[in-house]
Amino acid sequence: MERRRFIRSAALGTAAGAVLTGCGPQSSDAPAVQTDTPMLRWRLASSFARSLDTIYGAAEVMSNRVSQLTNGRFTIRVYPAGEIVPAFEVLESVQKGTVQMGHSAGYYYIGKNLAFAFETTVPFGLNARQFNSWVYEGGGLAILRELFADYGVLNYPGGNTGAQMGGWFNREINSLLDLRGLSMRIPGLGGRVMDRLGVTVQQIPGGEIYPALERGAIDAAEWVGPYDDEKLGFNQVANYYYSPGWWEPGANLSFFVNQQAMQELPPAYQAALEVAMAEANQYMLARYDALNPPAFQRILDSNIELRVFPRDVMDAAYSASEELLQEGRTDPAFARVHDSFLAWRRDSDDWIHTAEYALFSYMHVRREEGTGT
Repeated sequence: MERRRFIRSAALGTAAGAVLTGCGPQSSDAPAVQTDTPMLRWRLASSFARSLDTIYGAAEVMSNRVSQLTNGRFTIRVYPAGEIVPAFEVLESVQKGTVQMGHSAGYYYIGKNLAFAFETTVPFGLNARQFNSWVYEGGGLAILRELFADYGVLNYPGGNTGAQMGGWFNREINSLLDLRGLSMRIPGLGGRVMDRLGVTVQQIPGGEIYPALERGAIDAAEWVGPYDDEKLGFNQVANYYYSPGWWEPGANLSFFVNQQAMQELPPAYQAALEVAMAEANQYMLARYDALNPPAFQRILDSNIELRVFPRDVMDAAYSASEELLQEGRTDPAFARVHDSFLAWRRDSDDWIHTAEYALFSYMHVRREEGTGT
């Protein structure tokens, strides 16, 4: 049902004059909606700082497209974290109607419902492609919507970071023992796992991580990947850059829309909004995939030491993740999401490993041997 609704909305948006060929300025040969539709102004609260042009910028991409698709009659103003509400209170602000929309991450709110983690990412979970296929084609969105219905909120995919890095550390991690007593900024179920491995976990908004690292209030932090990490200056206050980010193999960000506000929108505006959110979802991953490689190379060319988590850390993290997910299954709603998620991951992993992983692994080996381009 969710897939049919998405396709229908996209068709309506296209019929209204939208040609989904990109996220930049579009042709406005015809107005997107009739001129007798109402003038509406919405507000969107983001969990991210304005300086983070890609993760924050996805909301602006969405806002600009809504305005284009409605000939400027429906506009959405985007507010950065802290301007209306704090970074981790976006969901509540949408639920209460303080703002009509939010742009955030479901796993920031696992204190309300542990299953919200699936709406963003879980350790050793789906990559970005797998997540989008699950929500759009595998029934994932419909299942997740059941969780948010209790809050009067509709959730939509709002961008994906792709696989993340393992974070910045001010001391080497040579074994599992080195994690004990470490203070680290890490959210979601990844934070719950790190807690079980002896790490003191803190949840800090992106804009506050640098000073915490600089002052020594924390010993380590993860955010997204090379582009954002360099922009935030982590390479100036930490010595070791670790991989892989096993806790976030593909972190999905979300648009939260107040359900009543959505229902009160004219149908053409609903269609425009859904089309614009889908475009923003595509935009974020494409932009990160373009910006991360050169930023990664700049970091490698500096004095930063790139490290890989040792096997005992990876094994312990995997085991703790599995235990945590199994414990969550005592909640029937959690178990329902988990079952759908696992089935999709199993089938998708088998296919991707066979079709792509073997090919890319071979190509990488040839490149490292100097026998490939």
